[in-house]
Amino acid sequence: MKASELRAKDSEALDKELAELLRAHFSLRMQHATQQMSNSSQLGKTRRDIARVKTVIRQKAAAK
Repeated sequence: MKASELRAKDSEALDKELAELLRAHFSLRMQHATQQMSNSSQLGKTRRDIARVKTVIRQKAAAK
């Protein structure tokens, strides 16, 4: 997900996206812990997406 796409969303949609990403990240961590994960690069991708969403949320809050 690109930052420009995230900036177009409102704060409610960003919060929803963040919650979804955190759930997905938890699921991936559990898969990794039980050796069921086939593609470990997904962990890094979700972590970066979470950081992008949090950054955009903070930028929007600072702009107010």
